[in-house]
Amino acid sequence: MENDNATENISLHDELQSFIKYTEASLGQRFLNFLIDNLLMRYGLSYLTGTAIGYLLVAVAPDFAYDLFSDESSWNLILLSYIFGIFNYTIYYTFCEKIFHGYTLGKLITGTRAVRQDGEELTFKNALLRSLSRLVPFEPFSAFGRRPWHDEWTDTMVIKSR
Repeated sequence: MENDNATENISLHDELQSFIKYTEASLGQRFLNFLIDNLLMRYGLSYLTGTAIGYLLVAVAPDFAYDLFSDESSWNLILLSYIFGIFNYTIYYTFCEKIFHGYTLGKLITGTRAVRQDGEELTFKNALLRSLSRLVPFEPFSAFGRRPWHDEWTDTMVIKSR
């Protein structure tokens, strides 16, 4: 008898989900999300991680840090900066969208959030794949099409939450 009730509840939930319609975020809202989140990452998160890594390198391997920051090895510094930029980008989007239930700072300000196509909350895998998809060159320009690639490839969407 309990299994029948559980089955009824699941099917009722599935039926209700099919009737719930979400309003997708506008192109302007998505652009503001991108702008706010990138400013936060580039000037906030990158400053913090760069400072922490710099102090750590000087404390653990001062000779390596000196060589890294000298004029002769500027390509190494550029490569290291690029690697940490990718790391920050992936960590920021993945953890914000998972831990804060589809919100990043930009989405919170614009009243939008990321969800799966079925309307459910993002899983860690969804959030990680969305973050990695954003690293594809020219991916931001895909927003001018029907749906951005990071939504298309991961079966997710950004909806208006208020």
